[in-house]
Amino acid sequence: MTDVQNSSAQVQNLVPFTQFASNLAGGNLPNYSFIVPNLCNDGHNCPISTADPWLQANIDPLVKNPVFQKDGLLSIVCNESGSDNTNGGGRIPAVLISPAFSRVAYQSTTLYQPQSLLRLTLEGLGIKTLPGAAATAPAMWEFL
Repeated sequence: MTDVQNSSAQVQNLVPFTQFASNLAGGNLPNYSFIVPNLCNDGHNCPISTADPWLQANIDPLVKNPVFQKDGLLSIVCNESGSDNTNGGGRIPAVLISPAFSRVAYQSTTLYQPQSLLRLTLEGLGIKTLPGAAATAPAMWEFL
């Protein structure tokens, strides 16, 4: 996201993750947040027993928050699948959580790429012009 980091105007929209808990407690969630845990808390360089408490401490309160439950969407996506390189990176889990909109326990058989999640996110925010491969990527609306 160097286009944001290198823009004096856009960089004003970046806040540290420490701000998230107070925004959540105050019911003042932004329209869009992008959270990337460190390499231990995301389960990449540490056992899942490290990631699980982080999710419980930081994501569970989000899912239970009334503001999120009204119309929020949380997507949790892993970025790799070990030694499987099928279709450019193998099959990875993607979990979409929306108390208001997601289909409970739904599993798709469609092959999606990262551009599909970008498309879903942008369309969900009301953006009509989709960049690059997101414009032709399969839409993920079947989950909602």
